[in-house]
Amino acid sequence: MADHQFVVMWDCNGLEYIGDVTQAEQSRTWSALKGEPATVNIPNLMHLKLRAQYNMQRHYEIYFFNATDGITAEDIREMFEASPQMAADTIRRIGHCFHSDRVREDEVKIR
Repeated sequence: MADHQFVVMWDCNGLEYIGDVTQAEQSRTWSALKGEPATVNIPNLMHLKLRAQYNMQRHYEIYFFNATDGITAEDIREMFEASPQMAADTIRRIGHCFHSDRVREDEVKIR
């Protein structure tokens, strides 16, 4: 079964962005072959990273990860709504970190 690639971005307040990279690439390719303008945009990673860098107090994390074919962005959103900590831990374990301002326990001064 083929993998499906996503990019997700969350902060201390929860999930903020899910981008379906595979679907965007396929849509862009078909549009180009048909000679039509692309209707789906590929996630702009620099916009996501700039948002994270200028809002460091929110401790953003941006990850890429592969999911089996059939998993949708809505499935991922539901996973974050049902159990945000489990979702973040799972994506950290299986994904590739693009950006992280995650607070480490040893950096916390006052608890």
